[in-house]
Amino acid sequence: MGRAARVAIPAFDRRSLERLETHFVSPDVYRRDDVAQRQVRLAEVVAARIIPQLLRLHTEVLPDAPPIEHFVEALAPSHSDISALAHIVLGDDLEAAVSYVLVLRDRGLSMETLFVELLEPAARHLGHLWDNDECDFIDVTLGVARLQKLLATFNGSHVLPELGSRRQVLMAMTPGDQHYFGASMVQRFLEGAGWTVETAFDKTAEEIAHAASLQWFGVAGLTVGSERSLPKLEETIRLIRRHSRNQMIAVMVGGPLFTANPSLVREVGADGTAANAPTAVLMAQKLFDEIALKTAN
Repeated sequence: MGRAARVAIPAFDRRSLERLETHFVSPDVYRRDDVAQRQVRLAEVVAARIIPQLLRLHTEVLPDAPPIEHFVEALAPSHSDISALAHIVLGDDLEAAVSYVLVLRDRGLSMETLFVELLEPAARHLGHLWDNDECDFIDVTLGVARLQKLLATFNGSHVLPELGSRRQVLMAMTPGDQHYFGASMVQRFLEGAGWTVETAFDKTAEEIAHAASLQWFGVAGLTVGSERSLPKLEETIRLIRRHSRNQMIAVMVGGPLFTANPSLVREVGADGTAANAPTAVLMAQKLFDEIALKTAN
């Protein structure tokens, strides 16, 4: 694997950090009196549970590989890396978080690899903690929002002020579906992480596409509940792309079908999928960053 190009660490003062916090975390969430205590508690969960699970992936996915000890020193997070990841998820030291990612990139890991193998699994695990009532919505929202902040900072989309007001998502269900819960949870987490969400539930494909034509959306998110709805989903995505005010709009899809068979994402014409609501926030940011980079170039 080729070594990624070295990236300069951006300099942030405290005021910049405060602006980033309000940009990536809903003010209603961040102004709560118990945020500091929640950050400490969730940081302990990340250090104690997420990192060990990521390390175990080595022996589970590659059972015939050399002993894990041979890779720990070269690639796996050290104790200081674990502390840095906790900062990435919940801390306010953004420069330390960026430095952590740069260290892993310098070891030969691309940002795409880090997204797939580190950031997205961390967000997914936070979702599992929420599902199991080990963390509440505020805890997970803070953690995912900080992961999102790191991703945007490292990809550079946070320094494009003209796109700051365009962190908007159009959320819809595939016409004919009645599975509101998943879509409403994605909406809730996106709003908690600072996104503006417009919903088009109980709409036809034409009505959803019309909504996309009325204002600029960076991302459209659609859920599907059954295989028989896939043709309608594909039609809806095609109409959104045809009529969207943002001709580069990204489309993410969700539902058990895509978790079981990720290749369906491309088959229906979408750009990405997410296993649960917290990972949908991170996927939305990833897709938005790609649009931001294209717009800036």
